[in-house]
Amino acid sequence: MTPATPRLHARTGLSVTALGLGCAQMGGLYRPTSLAEAAGAFRAAWERGIRYYDTAPFYGFTRSERRLGTLLTEEPRGEYVVSTKVGRVMVPDPSVGPMEEGYADPLPFRPTFDYSHDGVLRSFEASRQRLGILAPDILYVHDIGRFTHGDHHAHHWDLLTTGGGFRALTRLREEGAVRAIGLGVNEWDVIAEAIRVADLDLCMLAGRYTLLEQDSLGLMDACARRGIGIAVAGAFNSGLLAGKATFNYAEAPPAIAARAQALRAACAEEGVPLEAAALQFPLRHPAALTVVTGARNAAQVEANAAWFAAPIPDGFWARLKARGLLADAAPV
Repeated sequence: MTPATPRLHARTGLSVTALGLGCAQMGGLYRPTSLAEAAGAFRAAWERGIRYYDTAPFYGFTRSERRLGTLLTEEPRGEYVVSTKVGRVMVPDPSVGPMEEGYADPLPFRPTFDYSHDGVLRSFEASRQRLGILAPDILYVHDIGRFTHGDHHAHHWDLLTTGGGFRALTRLREEGAVRAIGLGVNEWDVIAEAIRVADLDLCMLAGRYTLLEQDSLGLMDACARRGIGIAVAGAFNSGLLAGKATFNYAEAPPAIAARAQALRAACAEEGVPLEAAALQFPLRHPAALTVVTGARNAAQVEANAAWFAAPIPDGFWARLKARGLLADAAPV
């Protein structure tokens, strides 16, 4: 499989590439990203045949959508798939500082959670304007979940369900404004809840079905049975599987760090870069449609593409299982 390999989602007819480009870095995640870097990352992805691009209003407080839209609309509309997200309405606010919620030099628009019917429609309309794309292909509900919202989760969930948020998504799909709807989250449990109450097509799951952790395997199996696709994001678990010390956007706990070290040692014995194994493992599950990786510049895109296409020896995954480093039930 190469980064450009097309992957068809039978339920919607959408075809995405096996590797997608996540565009949080275009918004200045953790440190500023210049326009030249963002354009270089996009151009490298395009030249590698990558045709799925994911963004959100939250990334850089609208900066990512603006940049990605400018770059995408130079290309033929029928040649790419783009997703964006709802759940936050961006409100003009001159008090936005130089570092807010992990974004450096964000634009002066304050993210305000709103999962209601009208909030979803307002967010979507604003995203269309920023992207310059009338009908983005996929629309995800961003960052709903108990871990994200704590004591406020019940309130936000009620807006999404009885308050009409899901109804707005369904309406947009029925009207042809988008082709697929779902969640874009870091919590697999909330996807399991959502597919019981809403007719979803595709969900983006970040960091929860990876080489490092497969607790979401039951959800993945359920999605495969129902034809619900999963776009796997965060395959490096916030950098831990790519040589950094971070997991879930914070310093990795000792037990998690030790497991990552054991995976790296096992991969080294096989002559396989840990990063290559991390990018290739998720797509062995039938629910996984694409793996989406973030990249700040062209060099990072090239590295990700090379890892994604790197050869894996026969029996490699079975040997990881034998060492207790993969769940026994994980498809390999």
